[in-house]
Amino acid sequence: MEQAHRTGLLRAASLMVGAPAAHDAIERARRMPGLAVGLHVVLVNGRPVLPPERIPALVDERGRFLTDLVGAGIRFFFRPGVRAQLAAEIRAQFQRFGETGLPLDHVDAQSHMHVHPTVFGLIMRIGRAHGMRAVRIPREPFGTTRSIAPWLALMRARARRAGVAYNDYAFGVTEAGALTEERVLRLLDRLPDGVTEIFFHPATRPFSGADRGTERFAWEGELAALTSPAVRDAIARSGIVSTTYGEIVSRRA
Repeated sequence: MEQAHRTGLLRAASLMVGAPAAHDAIERARRMPGLAVGLHVVLVNGRPVLPPERIPALVDERGRFLTDLVGAGIRFFFRPGVRAQLAAEIRAQFQRFGETGLPLDHVDAQSHMHVHPTVFGLIMRIGRAHGMRAVRIPREPFGTTRSIAPWLALMRARARRAGVAYNDYAFGVTEAGALTEERVLRLLDRLPDGVTEIFFHPATRPFSGADRGTERFAWEGELAALTSPAVRDAIARSGIVSTTYGEIVSRRA
């Protein structure tokens, strides 16, 4: 993250406040005031902020969030008491972010679980009380996210009614971990009109503790794309304006 921002094109990052390296990430972010930071709400594939005994419907026997996304989604809908536990954990994560002192640029979620209507409704209600002004909608152009299109439309409608800003499109949903320089250059040639977020998972090398399923991620390739002179030149030639969610909110105010 730090290298991609200081020597590359990265304008914003999302913070997992309950992750093992959260303290280090926060300290690095404080040293980079030009980096916009959002909250990455984690309700699957990770560890909670609250003690596991307070949210038994959300965790497994090890006290960690579920890794089965479909099973988690069904549980969020139907298990008694789960809504109150989701609300408590989401609120705790917003509070933990607030304690960092970093301005809240935007909100998104691990594995895009905020597409789930129950989760999104809670994030909208709790987030607005904690200063949330923008949210990522993981809607790729060209129909690649058509299977979740009804839920994405619902997200946009709810955000619009609440006065919360959001992006028009996003890249990195179906190509997560594969946004190499070559692919990014192709994407820049066909960006749709509007605000498009391209989100990456950059790292200098594979690391222990990464989520299951990320073994195929091109961590170094995505970092190379973010620091690529060719990508920088393509953006300059095309007239693309690099921005952050916070800057979008300020322009609309």
